[in-house]
Amino acid sequence: MTEKALPIEGSCRCGQVRVRIEAQPLLTMACHCTGCQKMSAGAYSLSAAIPSPGFSVIKGEPVIGGLHGASRHYFCPHCMSWMFTRPEGVEEFVNIRPGILDQPVWSKPFIETFTSEKLPWASTPAKHSFEQFPPFEAYGELISEYAKENQVRA
Repeated sequence: MTEKALPIEGSCRCGQVRVRIEAQPLLTMACHCTGCQKMSAGAYSLSAAIPSPGFSVIKGEPVIGGLHGASRHYFCPHCMSWMFTRPEGVEEFVNIRPGILDQPVWSKPFIETFTSEKLPWASTPAKHSFEQFPPFEAYGELISEYAKENQVRA
């Protein structure tokens, strides 16, 4: 088990927007969908699902970017770093981009999604792979397994 001390803070590249995390992630993920490839300018995007009560913006005011659709992607208004996403219809968690954290934690994906759109050469160390999103009924077991393998101390 890897211990990670809470709280953890992070920022966009220029530092004008800062966030604070006070709860361990429910899951960490790599998404291979073409939308994430375009938004991240990479083979996939990394995210950590943080329970909403454990997430706060402590400095600055991020703006909505991306497609401006039902899922809200938040960026720094100055450097345009993609910082976090509030998925459509899901208020229970926030998907943060682990690369914004001051400590390099939660960047190893536990699951990978949309492998159906994965670039042929892309690979991750994820334990579980799904052609799209996991079936709804699989999340409870995935979250439980992730929690057992990842310990956070307050």
